[in-house]
Amino acid sequence: MAGAWRQELLIVVPIGLAGFLFSAWTERSTGSLLFLVTLYLGWHLLQIYRLNVWLTKPKSASLPLPYGIWNAITRSVVQRQEQARKRKRKLDRTVDGFRESSNALPDATVILDGKGCVQWWNDIATTLLRLDPKRDCGRRIAELMPDSILTAYLLEGEYKRPLKMKAPHNDNIVLEVRIVPYGKGNHLLQARDITRLQHLEIVRRDFVTNVSHEMRTPLTVIHGYLETIAERPEEAPAGNWQRVVLQMIQQTDRMQCIIKDLLMLSRLESEEQTLGQAVVDVAALLESVSAEISLLSKGRHRIHLRADADLKLYGIENELESAFYNLADNAVRYTSAGGSIAMYWYENGGKACFTIKDTGIGITPEHIPRLTERFYRVDVARSRQSGGTGLGLAIVKHVLTRHGSVLDIQSEPGRGSLFSCTFPEYRVSRKINEAINDPIHEPKHQALIH
Repeated sequence: MAGAWRQELLIVVPIGLAGFLFSAWTERSTGSLLFLVTLYLGWHLLQIYRLNVWLTKPKSASLPLPYGIWNAITRSVVQRQEQARKRKRKLDRTVDGFRESSNALPDATVILDGKGCVQWWNDIATTLLRLDPKRDCGRRIAELMPDSILTAYLLEGEYKRPLKMKAPHNDNIVLEVRIVPYGKGNHLLQARDITRLQHLEIVRRDFVTNVSHEMRTPLTVIHGYLETIAERPEEAPAGNWQRVVLQMIQQTDRMQCIIKDLLMLSRLESEEQTLGQAVVDVAALLESVSAEISLLSKGRHRIHLRADADLKLYGIENELESAFYNLADNAVRYTSAGGSIAMYWYENGGKACFTIKDTGIGITPEHIPRLTERFYRVDVARSRQSGGTGLGLAIVKHVLTRHGSVLDIQSEPGRGSLFSCTFPEYRVSRKINEAINDPIHEPKHQALIH
């Protein structure tokens, strides 16, 4: 750049000197200097014009004349353009690589902006979600996938759990949908075809249901005969059979409870989430649960309940009762005599919360993530001794999932446990108009739907 300014001075100085000599010779200094300055400015205006034309039409126009400062300017512009072309080629390669990798994914991938409008998608999404590049770009995802379950999921704005739904335009395909927030208000929607897995799950569920139904009748008969024998010891075979019969009754009772819970789980997995929903008086429901576990406790525990009578929930009453009872039953079974159990139903930040705290034996951290698995037991011997089926927390998990909630467990060995769940705001009856037939779709807050 310094060399360019030196060249410019080599142009300006001779012009200035010539002007000075000419003005001295003609004795018209002002006019001569004005003429030379105008000539110099005209030269620069011509160069600016050539630069502007060249920038507009680089292939057909010529560069400014490479003299003085314009030589440095044109070199700098050419270098920057070459750098920009290199960056563009690199960016194109990156974008092409991203597209190739995205199209290689087995899942449909859709990029959404802060308003839930579709910005981009991969090839699988075109096939699986029936997206049209000419028609659907810029439209809201709720319009392109008009499913009531998806609409409620988007309105809820809680994307930690995946969503199962039928594919648009094809009810025979089952999708697992995940939404991942990223950047400033943007979201990534992923949809996976789980039709085969769903079919295997249905086969497994039907098998368990059918076996449970088939076992229920013979177990009922066996249990009935055993009770008859126990009630009439004089008709029992000779020998010490009374203790054996009582043990058999206990085991058939346990098997009947297991079958009952398996059928409950099967029903929770197969029924539509929107069937049988109504406004539930949770405070009254918890009063009933408290009375039942008081009978189960037989005075061995201090049981406390504090419930907001005005706080009601939109859901399925018998399912909520089953979930709350299983949590309370679990607390009674794993809390030693003299311990306490406290249940709370309250509002927190517009959401409805249920917590149950006990002073029981507690749970070590490595077991907590698996507690809601079927038949998972921390202590097998203690679980069987307490009469548990190993399915209670699995039922709780399914019920809460169907009501838009999750189970949070905090526990320390020897210091008791705290089980809590939070229900979303759109299910709280104080926040909705109970006259609306489907209040799930009338929440106070919105996520990707505006």
